[in-house]
Amino acid sequence: MKRFVWRLQRVLDIRKKEEQKARAELLELTGRLAERRCELLTQQKMLEDIINGLTGENPKKRLGKQEFFLKFSAASDEQIKKLEDKVNELELQQRAKITEVLKLRRFKEGLEKLRTETKMQFIKEQERLEQKQLDEGATVLFVRKTQSKVRS
Repeated sequence: MKRFVWRLQRVLDIRKKEEQKARAELLELTGRLAERRCELLTQQKMLEDIINGLTGENPKKRLGKQEFFLKFSAASDEQIKKLEDKVNELELQQRAKITEVLKLRRFKEGLEKLRTETKMQFIKEQERLEQKQLDEGATVLFVRKTQSKVRS
C-alpha cells in the first residue's frame, strides 16, 4: 500500500509553529501585564495606606507629614498615571495577540480538517484499488480453474 503524502503538510507544520510562537508571545505579554497591574495596585495601596495613616494622627504632627505627603503625591500620581498607561497599552497588545492566535488556530484547524478529509479519500481509493486487484486475481484464478477442468 502506498504511503499517504499530503502536499500541504509543510504549510500545516509552519502554521503550527507560528501558533506556538504566538501563544508563547501571548503568555509573555500576559505575564508583563500582570506585573504592571501588580505594581499599579501596590502604588495605589501605598498611597491609600499613607492617607489612612495621616487621618488617624494627632493634628499637630499630621501637618508636617501631610505637607511631605502632598509633595510626594504629585510624583506618585505621575508614576501611577504612567503605570495605568502602560497597563492600557499592554491590554491592547494582548487583545491584538489573542486575535492573532485565534486567526492562526482557525487556519491551522482548517488545514487539519482538509488533511483528514484528503487522507480518508486516499484510504478509500487505496482500498478500492486493493479490492480491484483482489477481484482481478479471483477472476484469473477462476478462469484458470475452469479451463483446467475443461482440458481434463
